[in-house]
Amino acid sequence: MSPQATVDGDPWAAARAAMLAAIDEDFGATAAQTGLSAMPPAVRAAIAAVPRHRFVPEASRPLAYANRPLPIGHGQTISQPFIVALMTALLELRPQDRVLEIGSGCGYQAAVLAQLAARVHSVEIVPALAERAARTLAELGIATVTVHAGDGHRGWPEGAPYDKIIATAAASELPPAWIEQLAPGGRLVAPLGAAEGVQTLVLLRKDGAGRVQQDSRLAVRFVPLTGGGR
Repeated sequence: MSPQATVDGDPWAAARAAMLAAIDEDFGATAAQTGLSAMPPAVRAAIAAVPRHRFVPEASRPLAYANRPLPIGHGQTISQPFIVALMTALLELRPQDRVLEIGSGCGYQAAVLAQLAARVHSVEIVPALAERAARTLAELGIATVTVHAGDGHRGWPEGAPYDKIIATAAASELPPAWIEQLAPGGRLVAPLGAAEGVQTLVLLRKDGAGRVQQDSRLAVRFVPLTGGGR
């Protein structure tokens, strides 16, 4: 959707409002699967605050606020806004949280996380994407996100433990490093499944004793997690 009107001097305001309305519709339509009937107010504010058009290639900017994934190069995509909002909501972020993101992509999800958490470490296996994401975040003055070029299968042990972990690429199974780096009481949200076809968005919780509980929330489709694994 291209910006059609300027509201309070913001040429993207109408497109952003339409995106938020579409996200609201998706929350309602998937409530039976996700357990969330509405976008939490804090997540809505975070989504509204991040200029999504700054994270997509110039050619895709007319569609920046459409409720759909968009290509960002290197075989990767920026996730559908509804999925970004849903995964963020499932994390139940707190202002003091330290977050690990697997798959920086263009940096958009990290920018949303930064609105709600104290610190975000984001790992991206494609160096060019890591550099671009870090540059865009810096241009927007988002200083609480650090983008690392590396293999997401290994997490980022230097910053562990993390209160919350989110993955934006699908693994066939949860890498052990992610569970190890999740703090007791933490939550992890990730797509799991084969590279081809539909995957499942899962929520994993780790209790104070280190025991984990995992449940499925929604059928999704993500690009595969690449790298050398363990």
